[in-house]
Amino acid sequence: MYEFPFELDDFQKEACQTIDNGESVVVCAPTGAGKTVIAQHAIHRALEQDCRIFYTTPLKALSNQKFYDFCEKYGQDKVGLLTGDTSINRNAQIVIMTTEVFRNMLYGTNFGAVADNLKDVKYIVLDEVHYMNDEQRGTVWEESIIYCPTNIQIIALSATVANCDELTNWINTVHSKTKLVNTDFRPVPLRFYYFDSSQPFKLLPLLTPNGKLNNKIRPEKPQWAKGKDKRKKSYVKQVVKNLADNDMLPAIYFTFSRKKCDEQMEKCSGIGLNTREEQEKIKAFIDEFIADNPHLYGNKHIEYLIQGVASHHAGLLPAWKNLVEKLFQQGLIKVVFATETLAAGINMPARSTVISSTSKRTDSGHRMLTANEFLQMSGRAGRRGMDEVGYVTIIGTSFQTPEEVAELVLSGSNPLESRFSPSYSMVLNLLQRFSLDEAKELILKSFGYYSSDFRLKPILTQLEQFDAEIEERSFACPYQLSDEKMLEYDRLRFLYVQNRQTYKKILKQEKSKHRPLSAEIIEFGNRNKQDLHKLQGFACDNCKHYKRHAKNLEVIKRLLSKKKKLEKEIEKQKDIYWNKFLAHRAVLKDYGYLENDYPTERGKTTSQIRSENELYLAEIIFSGILENLTPAQLAGVICALTTEDLRIEIPYIPFSEPVRKALNQIRNIKRKLEKIQNYHDIETPLYINPYFSSLIELWVEGAEWETISEQIEIGEGDIVRAFKRVVDVLRQLTVIDNVPEALVFTAREAIEKILRAPVDVD
Repeated sequence: MYEFPFELDDFQKEACQTIDNGESVVVCAPTGAGKTVIAQHAIHRALEQDCRIFYTTPLKALSNQKFYDFCEKYGQDKVGLLTGDTSINRNAQIVIMTTEVFRNMLYGTNFGAVADNLKDVKYIVLDEVHYMNDEQRGTVWEESIIYCPTNIQIIALSATVANCDELTNWINTVHSKTKLVNTDFRPVPLRFYYFDSSQPFKLLPLLTPNGKLNNKIRPEKPQWAKGKDKRKKSYVKQVVKNLADNDMLPAIYFTFSRKKCDEQMEKCSGIGLNTREEQEKIKAFIDEFIADNPHLYGNKHIEYLIQGVASHHAGLLPAWKNLVEKLFQQGLIKVVFATETLAAGINMPARSTVISSTSKRTDSGHRMLTANEFLQMSGRAGRRGMDEVGYVTIIGTSFQTPEEVAELVLSGSNPLESRFSPSYSMVLNLLQRFSLDEAKELILKSFGYYSSDFRLKPILTQLEQFDAEIEERSFACPYQLSDEKMLEYDRLRFLYVQNRQTYKKILKQEKSKHRPLSAEIIEFGNRNKQDLHKLQGFACDNCKHYKRHAKNLEVIKRLLSKKKKLEKEIEKQKDIYWNKFLAHRAVLKDYGYLENDYPTERGKTTSQIRSENELYLAEIIFSGILENLTPAQLAGVICALTTEDLRIEIPYIPFSEPVRKALNQIRNIKRKLEKIQNYHDIETPLYINPYFSSLIELWVEGAEWETISEQIEIGEGDIVRAFKRVVDVLRQLTVIDNVPEALVFTAREAIEKILRAPVDVD
């Protein structure tokens, strides 16, 4: 085992030993517990054995961070980087990449043959594997594990999740022998505090020593607007003062609104958290940083940084966020007001985290944070080797009770849920390499299928309840008569009662008309009497349990019908992934992208595309609509196809006539595909949102960044992200097969013109 210059914790030793034994490993440990040491051990093994190791992360920013860290540690010649838009030393012994890049390598598209991509690779580190829970991207982790060759050892590093044993057993089933190393050990333990606005000058311990809620905490009263002052009172300044007074800084203050991050930073700027000397250091660092990033010159947030406070969210420019992270890592910024995206693994160690609310607003109203969301945020507190204790402070709000907060703090983690979802690209890639039956085998290897019992738990519980009720209502007849015999009596009784009523009505009618009874009526009356004698021959006729027995049989019949429907639903749910695969296959067949379950030339091209809806983009490419556009116009069209529906209203800014015409033609493609997708129950999105199209046209034509950002009231980071999505698609146009040469040149020119500061900064 590689010797580290410090004593390893038991779980680290166990995981390293598992790697040495040639087994794959799932390491499940709290944030900050030291999982990276295990990855470093695997790196040392690869260097010793002269083989290669891949290290995957969920975010490009994390990949970049690891690249710089590892270059420093192991030397630039040993380390490579592969992200969607960067390729550095790709044949190095240690290659860092996003998980998407690894998945694409396994498909053998864009990156060449699988055997070449994975030459000499012995280890793959899947960092932050709990991202399998991610609604939009979780499927990438499952695909990576399913398609990963079994001769490569998987080192899966995860934050705490409830069903880590299930995840391990699944990898054991679909890949190779895998061991679970699970620990709740935190090298820096956490202490939880509560800010109660009725006692604003102190932080109250949330829990008593025996783990109960502190009874000194009072629930927050709803704040109603009084008179002209419609603003709710903010206690952020007092919270930060309390942290400073108790030596609990630096802190990450989590807030679920970008606007509030900026507002709270402004409110805390006058507290005086930094010494004069620290302020001078910050100024010097900013001057040096801005010399390399001149687009940040004159940023209105600079004055706040000097005061030791900053905000960090997706609306800010990437370079600005880098600056904030670097200053925070040096201990020069004392409080960062951040949205929860900061909890996703960026290296910003803090002594404290503050959670502004344990509920957050969603499209469908307020909801409590999940245990995993809370663990991710609170886990950022406590710096190993620097702090004996990490502090987590929860702010009281009227949307949550102190009891709910205590319950969340004491609750265990949530389980991982599968987000596996077949796409057009997946169908084409699998059918290019496998038969339909083999593809089905692979789909049925998904974690979603493996853990379907968990997903089906509510339905299975309902089934159990039905079975229990059926058993409870099953009747033991005192005369040993079968249910069939009782039902025969029931039918006969029903018939007798109906006929008896009819006979009485006829008698009454004939009497009122003073007519004698006909032979038929007399015969009908006699048959009715015979039926009565038959009934009296059944034991049920005198049984006091008859009514209960009859009622039970009626209820059991209804329960069996409901049970049948649930069993159908279970079969449907169990096959949901395969049915989705078949639905996408059907659409591809309709469009002529598959013949005899093998991709046509168009299908092969589409298999190389990576986008929200690969077929939609392929149809647009093959339609010829994108040809004869200028680089600016091409960027404008692609921007409309890659921008999701926005939650906020932004003003319409006119774009050029060729872009408008192209988008009108694309609407026809969209309508046709929507109709076919709806028929096959496919919900893959199709966007035409030209919110930023005019901005990217201006940018490609050479406009200054200031001109772009002034056009529209939205975060500069949002504009940069929209432009980068365009670059991702344009770059694909330059590498996939069967794209007209002229379009390839236009795409290259557009990329070159888009990638200038601040858009080209990661």
